[in-house]
Amino acid sequence: MSVLTTSSPKILSKMEMKPYFNKDNFVLYHGDAILLLSQIPENSIDMIFADPPYNLSNGGFSVHAGRMVSVDKGDWDKSRGFEADYDFHYNWLDACKKVLKPGGTLWVSGTYHSIYQCGHAIQSLGYHILNDVSWFKPNASPNLSCRFFTASHETLIWARKEKKAKHTFNYDLMKEGHWPEDQLKKPGLQMRSVWSMGTPRPEEKKYGKHPTQKPLDLLRRVVLSSTNKGDVVLDPFTGSSTTGLAAIMHGRKFIGVDLESKYLDLSVKRFNDLKL
Repeated sequence: MSVLTTSSPKILSKMEMKPYFNKDNFVLYHGDAILLLSQIPENSIDMIFADPPYNLSNGGFSVHAGRMVSVDKGDWDKSRGFEADYDFHYNWLDACKKVLKPGGTLWVSGTYHSIYQCGHAIQSLGYHILNDVSWFKPNASPNLSCRFFTASHETLIWARKEKKAKHTFNYDLMKEGHWPEDQLKKPGLQMRSVWSMGTPRPEEKKYGKHPTQKPLDLLRRVVLSSTNKGDVVLDPFTGSSTTGLAAIMHGRKFIGVDLESKYLDLSVKRFNDLKL
């Protein structure tokens, strides 16, 4: 059954865009995230995870699987200049804030190319920052130029819509849960803000790979830490929908949107492969 037709009839009544895919609480839209968000009723979403463009596609090169590869991902990842890039981040973050519930939370992932602009916009829009989390990648690719430190982490900002509202944080699960993928997490101790886990495993890429695909372990922790069963999770840059898979696997509902239909098709294949 659909996330939009069962638990959120008000969302359905406002939507003009038609789903690209809609099955068992997993709903995908093909189009612009800000346009989609403008059709969702205010104060209706429990949690948003966003992995916006890093604006890295500049003709450079990186290393993947031991060989040199281009970092050009597509037009969607090209910088339009500082002011235009900042305006883009401000506008989608503003749209996200309107649809979040008062105690709803936002996660934003990025590297230094984007995360500081996002952080500034988050504060300018009046979100209340709860944590910044460092995702450490033990298997990060080496630095080709040998003139910089090897980039081996990404930053996640976790923020609440309203400062005085109460947000969801499943503290006991984070402290006492079983997290074998993280070599830094000690059993029975508080979950800290540095998470150690590798990039996506080969089985997560068997149908293809999004260029900035996140590991399922990372999104599993994000979803389990800050939502409850039955909550609605939204990803405005869903890509191959790792956020959606993590949400559905743990009893949440999911709405994802992306500009690229090929990544939505990849999302559908990954969803259909789930053993629920």
